[in-house]
Amino acid sequence: MFSDFLRVFETLWLNIHAQKWENTMAKIPISVLAVDDEESLLEVLKRLLAREGYYVHAAPDGAEAIAILQTLPFDLVLLDIKMPKLDGVEVLKFIRSHLLDTQVIMLSALNELDTAVECMRLGAYDYLRKPYDHPQLLAVVHRALERKQLLIENKALRTELQRLGISANIVTQDKAMLAALETAARVAATDSPVLIQGEIGTGKQVIADFLHKNSGRREKPFLTVECRRGSGMDFEGELFGHERSAFTEVGSTEQGLAEIANGGTLLLDEVQHLSMTLQLRLLEFLQTGEFRRIGGGKTLKSDVRIITSTSGDLQKIVADGMFRQDLFEQLSAVTLKLPPLRERTMDIPLLVDAVLEKLALKRGLKRIENKALDVLLKYDWPGNVGELKNVLEATALVSPEEIIRVEDLVLPVSREAESNVMMSAPRDGLRVGSAVSLNEVERGHIEGVLSSVRWDQRKAARILGLTPERLSAKMKTLKLKKPK
Repeated sequence: MFSDFLRVFETLWLNIHAQKWENTMAKIPISVLAVDDEESLLEVLKRLLAREGYYVHAAPDGAEAIAILQTLPFDLVLLDIKMPKLDGVEVLKFIRSHLLDTQVIMLSALNELDTAVECMRLGAYDYLRKPYDHPQLLAVVHRALERKQLLIENKALRTELQRLGISANIVTQDKAMLAALETAARVAATDSPVLIQGEIGTGKQVIADFLHKNSGRREKPFLTVECRRGSGMDFEGELFGHERSAFTEVGSTEQGLAEIANGGTLLLDEVQHLSMTLQLRLLEFLQTGEFRRIGGGKTLKSDVRIITSTSGDLQKIVADGMFRQDLFEQLSAVTLKLPPLRERTMDIPLLVDAVLEKLALKRGLKRIENKALDVLLKYDWPGNVGELKNVLEATALVSPEEIIRVEDLVLPVSREAESNVMMSAPRDGLRVGSAVSLNEVERGHIEGVLSSVRWDQRKAARILGLTPERLSAKMKTLKLKKPK
């Protein structure tokens, strides 16, 4: 299994990162099928795309286009809508039924919103109205081909990760995230303590689950200790158990999680919240494997692997004197750092596709228009992947049509922020652009969530995928205060 990890991740790394998309385009000609019944426009398309290095084939109508598609593979199809014999919509249906990875850009001289929506619903990448300028067309072509490449790479990556037991919830092309997965694969079979660092919603629980499932302890318990309550005898009893005692006011003997997990794995979630007293007890347990229940005099043993996670800067907390240096050194024998979503925006289109695909079983298949995707790409995502999933689930629930537009996105914003965004938006739709900073969007989102729960910070933190402490810090930074 260990050799499989190394071989697979080495292969994935080379395929996805050593060969950049631009290099791939230079080595392998991209094939494009241009379909239009206007011969002059078809010739213009052929010359334009050929100058960009694409291999171009042409078809004068829909029937011939289908005949060609049945014999030759194409990366992209530029497809006119109004044509004799067979129109572009019917050709699009054929492509989506038989050529799942081929991207399609629809072209039309008519400004028909219903037709555009229907084409997007059927799976077209984009819809351009004639006459289009050449830079605009080439930009859309480039984005469509990038999408095709990302989808292919993502399918390969997800297949391999699932084969190795990594959750399908992890969808990434990001170098830092892949490096963390590679390290996780290397240490999964060992008993080394692992510290997983990352903001709320970055996937720490998923990585911890992967480490356990791919270790020799996989048949034994995997238990999580929520360290946010990491002080007091009740929490110490939960971790190490307690004996029946008149002094402790405990009516029965109870095992703690450290004892129950014997032979398995114990995840200490948000370990930075442990009290100094419990930090000392945990250090002694790590060094000896021994502990005593509260109120008990007998020394017990438990063989568990310790995995810890934190959304804070544990090194800074150590420097501030709030966490033991010796315990930190024990826990961080291996450290995995998971990047926030704002630092891996290239993953957002893949995550959107993956979430919408999963939601299709409940809500029906939905697709997102490019303008709405642009909004998601520009947003800061303080709650990371968890927040993105929540937004998409809520959006899919309320979206009336199969195409998700900007106005459908459930990104809570305050009235003031919404007004600012709308004033800066172009006529063809809402766009978060240079006139509105990311801080303003984030401030509006957080304020909107707080307002929706009547400024209950704990409820708002859960919705945003943040700890109450992190939400409080963000409110201070963004100068958010409850209205009087």
